[in-house]
Amino acid sequence: MFCKWLTAKTGRYYRLPTEAEWEYACRAGTTTAYSFGDDPEKLGDFGWFTDNSSEKYQPVGKKKPNPWGLSDMHGNVAEWVLDQHADDYSQASKQAQDPLVVPLTEYNRVVRGGSWNAKPEQCRSAARIASIEDWKEQDPQIPQSIWYFTDALHVGFRIVRPLTEPSEEEQAAKWDKSEPPQIDKKMQE
Repeated sequence: MFCKWLTAKTGRYYRLPTEAEWEYACRAGTTTAYSFGDDPEKLGDFGWFTDNSSEKYQPVGKKKPNPWGLSDMHGNVAEWVLDQHADDYSQASKQAQDPLVVPLTEYNRVVRGGSWNAKPEQCRSAARIASIEDWKEQDPQIPQSIWYFTDALHVGFRIVRPLTEPSEEEQAAKWDKSEPPQIDKKMQE
Protein backbone atom coordinates (compact mmCIF):
# COMPACT_ATOMS: atom_id res chain seq x y z
CA MET A 1 0.00 0.00 0.00
CA PHE A 2 2.87 2.39 0.75
CA CYS A 3 4.35 1.76 -2.70
CA LYS A 4 1.00 2.44 -4.37
CA TRP A 5 0.69 5.68 -2.40
CA LEU A 6 4.27 6.73 -3.23
CA THR A 7 3.72 5.98 -6.91
CA ALA A 8 0.55 8.11 -6.95
CA LYS A 9 2.35 10.91 -5.07
CA THR A 10 5.49 11.00 -7.26
CA GLY A 11 4.31 9.66 -10.61
CA ARG A 12 7.14 7.06 -10.53
CA TYR A 13 6.50 3.34 -10.00
CA TYR A 14 7.68 1.76 -6.71
CA ARG A 15 7.29 -1.74 -5.27
CA LEU A 16 8.84 -4.23 -2.87
CA PRO A 17 11.59 -6.39 -4.36
CA THR A 18 11.05 -10.07 -5.03
CA GLU A 19 13.03 -12.42 -2.83
CA ALA A 20 15.40 -13.14 -5.74
CA GLU A 21 15.96 -9.43 -6.43
CA TRP A 22 16.63 -8.76 -2.74
CA GLU A 23 19.30 -11.49 -2.52
CA TYR A 24 20.89 -10.35 -5.79
CA ALA A 25 21.20 -6.81 -4.42
CA CYS A 26 22.49 -8.05 -1.06
CA ARG A 27 25.16 -10.29 -2.60
CA ALA A 28 26.30 -7.50 -4.94
CA GLY A 29 28.14 -9.92 -7.22
CA THR A 30 29.65 -12.00 -4.41
CA THR A 31 29.19 -15.72 -3.74
CA THR A 32 30.19 -15.74 -0.06
CA ALA A 33 28.00 -16.05 3.05
CA TYR A 34 27.98 -12.25 3.45
CA SER A 35 28.64 -9.58 0.83
CA PHE A 36 31.96 -8.90 2.61
CA GLY A 37 33.13 -12.54 2.79
CA ASP A 38 32.60 -15.63 4.93
CA ASP A 39 33.93 -14.37 8.29
CA PRO A 40 31.07 -13.49 10.69
CA GLU A 41 33.60 -11.69 12.90
CA LYS A 42 33.53 -8.82 10.35
CA LEU A 43 29.73 -8.40 10.57
CA GLY A 44 30.05 -5.56 13.09
CA ASP A 45 31.65 -3.40 10.39
CA PHE A 46 28.70 -3.96 8.02
CA GLY A 47 25.57 -4.46 10.09
CA TRP A 48 23.62 -4.13 13.32
CA PHE A 49 22.81 -7.41 15.10
CA THR A 50 22.50 -8.78 18.66
CA ASP A 51 26.11 -8.02 19.64
CA ASN A 52 26.18 -4.32 18.70
CA SER A 53 22.64 -2.95 18.30
CA SER A 54 21.78 -1.95 21.90
CA GLU A 55 18.60 -4.02 21.39
CA LYS A 56 17.00 -1.65 18.85
CA TYR A 57 17.24 -0.63 15.21
CA GLN A 58 19.83 2.00 14.39
CA PRO A 59 20.06 4.94 11.96
CA VAL A 60 20.54 3.78 8.37
CA GLY A 61 23.91 4.11 6.66
CA LYS A 62 26.17 4.07 9.74
CA LYS A 63 27.92 0.84 8.71
CA LYS A 64 30.01 -0.02 5.64
CA PRO A 65 27.97 -0.66 2.46
CA ASN A 66 28.16 -3.76 0.28
CA PRO A 67 30.22 -3.67 -2.97
CA TRP A 68 27.36 -1.95 -4.80
CA GLY A 69 27.02 0.80 -2.19
CA LEU A 70 23.88 -0.56 -0.48
CA SER A 71 23.90 -0.12 3.29
CA ASP A 72 22.18 -2.18 5.98
CA MET A 73 21.68 -5.30 3.88
CA HIS A 74 22.97 -7.43 6.79
CA GLY A 75 21.03 -6.76 10.00
CA ASN A 76 19.37 -3.62 11.39
CA VAL A 77 15.85 -4.51 10.17
CA ALA A 78 14.70 -7.60 8.30
CA GLU A 79 13.11 -6.48 5.03
CA TRP A 80 9.77 -7.49 3.52
CA VAL A 81 9.82 -8.94 0.02
CA LEU A 82 6.90 -9.83 -2.25
CA ASP A 83 7.13 -13.61 -1.91
CA GLN A 84 5.18 -16.17 0.07
CA HIS A 85 7.54 -18.23 2.23
CA ALA A 86 8.51 -21.53 0.59
CA ASP A 87 10.27 -24.11 2.74
CA ASP A 88 12.56 -25.01 -0.16
CA TYR A 89 13.34 -21.65 -1.72
CA SER A 90 16.26 -23.05 -3.72
CA GLN A 91 13.79 -25.12 -5.77
CA ALA A 92 11.24 -22.32 -6.06
CA SER A 93 13.87 -19.82 -7.23
CA LYS A 94 15.07 -22.12 -10.04
CA GLN A 95 11.65 -22.24 -11.68
CA ALA A 96 11.82 -18.96 -13.58
CA GLN A 97 14.15 -16.24 -14.79
CA ASP A 98 12.50 -13.72 -12.43
CA PRO A 99 11.04 -16.03 -9.76
CA LEU A 100 8.22 -14.99 -7.47
CA VAL A 101 6.48 -17.36 -5.08
CA VAL A 102 2.99 -15.89 -5.40
CA PRO A 103 1.45 -15.18 -1.98
CA LEU A 104 -1.64 -17.32 -1.43
CA THR A 105 -2.19 -16.59 2.28
CA GLU A 106 -1.49 -13.73 4.66
CA TYR A 107 1.06 -15.92 6.48
CA ASN A 108 3.83 -16.81 6.00
CA ARG A 109 5.52 -14.11 3.94
CA VAL A 110 9.27 -13.60 3.66
CA VAL A 111 11.61 -11.10 5.31
CA ARG A 112 15.30 -11.05 4.42
CA GLY A 113 18.61 -9.82 5.83
CA GLY A 114 18.40 -10.42 9.56
CA SER A 115 17.85 -7.64 12.07
CA TRP A 116 19.12 -5.88 15.18
CA ASN A 117 17.98 -8.85 17.31
CA ALA A 118 19.47 -11.54 15.06
CA LYS A 119 22.52 -13.74 15.45
CA PRO A 120 25.27 -13.38 12.81
CA GLU A 121 24.18 -16.49 10.87
CA GLN A 122 20.68 -14.98 10.55
CA CYS A 123 22.20 -11.97 8.74
CA ARG A 124 23.82 -13.93 5.88
CA SER A 125 22.95 -13.00 2.29
CA ALA A 126 20.84 -16.16 1.93
CA ALA A 127 19.13 -15.92 5.35
CA ARG A 128 15.36 -15.72 5.30
CA ILE A 129 12.58 -15.69 7.88
CA ALA A 130 8.87 -16.46 7.60
CA SER A 131 6.46 -13.91 9.04
CA ILE A 132 4.14 -15.08 11.82
CA GLU A 133 0.81 -13.90 13.14
CA ASP A 134 2.37 -13.12 16.55
CA TRP A 135 4.02 -10.08 14.96
CA LYS A 136 0.76 -8.19 15.52
CA GLU A 137 -0.39 -9.76 18.77
CA GLN A 138 -0.77 -6.40 20.52
CA ASP A 139 -2.69 -4.68 17.69
CA PRO A 140 -5.54 -2.97 19.58
CA GLN A 141 -7.80 -2.72 16.53
CA ILE A 142 -10.76 -5.08 16.24
CA PRO A 143 -10.63 -6.56 13.68
CA GLN A 144 -6.84 -6.44 13.53
CA SER A 145 -5.30 -4.65 10.56
CA ILE A 146 -3.41 -6.69 7.98
CA TRP A 147 -0.91 -3.80 7.72
CA TYR A 148 -0.11 -3.08 11.39
CA PHE A 149 2.71 -5.16 12.93
CA THR A 150 2.96 -3.93 16.52
CA ASP A 151 5.28 -6.74 17.63
CA ALA A 152 7.65 -6.75 14.67
CA LEU A 153 9.92 -3.83 15.50
CA HIS A 154 12.72 -5.77 13.81
CA VAL A 155 11.01 -5.61 10.39
CA GLY A 156 11.14 -2.85 7.79
CA PHE A 157 11.26 -2.64 4.01
CA ARG A 158 13.32 -1.44 1.08
CA ILE A 159 11.66 -0.44 -2.17
CA VAL A 160 12.52 -0.80 -5.85
CA ARG A 161 12.11 1.81 -8.57
CA PRO A 162 12.82 0.22 -11.94
CA LEU A 163 15.06 2.13 -14.34
CA THR A 164 12.47 1.67 -17.10
CA GLU A 165 8.88 2.45 -16.19
CA PRO A 166 6.86 -0.79 -16.51
CA SER A 167 3.50 -0.98 -18.26
CA GLU A 168 0.33 -0.90 -16.15
CA GLU A 169 0.01 -4.68 -16.57
CA GLU A 170 3.61 -5.20 -15.38
CA GLN A 171 3.00 -2.91 -12.40
CA ALA A 172 -0.13 -4.80 -11.41
CA ALA A 173 1.73 -8.13 -11.77
CA LYS A 174 3.97 -7.12 -8.84
CA TRP A 175 1.55 -4.97 -6.82
CA ASP A 176 -1.46 -7.21 -7.00
CA LYS A 177 0.37 -10.55 -7.00
CA SER A 178 -1.54 -11.98 -4.10
CA GLU A 179 -4.24 -14.62 -4.21
CA PRO A 180 -6.57 -14.00 -2.52
CA PRO A 181 -6.08 -10.21 -2.58
CA GLN A 182 -4.95 -8.84 0.77
CA ILE A 183 -7.82 -6.59 1.84
CA ASP A 184 -8.00 -4.86 5.18
CA LYS A 185 -11.45 -5.70 6.59
CA LYS A 186 -11.57 -2.37 8.46
CA MET A 187 -11.23 -0.50 5.18
CA GLN A 188 -14.32 -2.24 3.77
CA GLU A 189 -16.62 -1.25 6.65
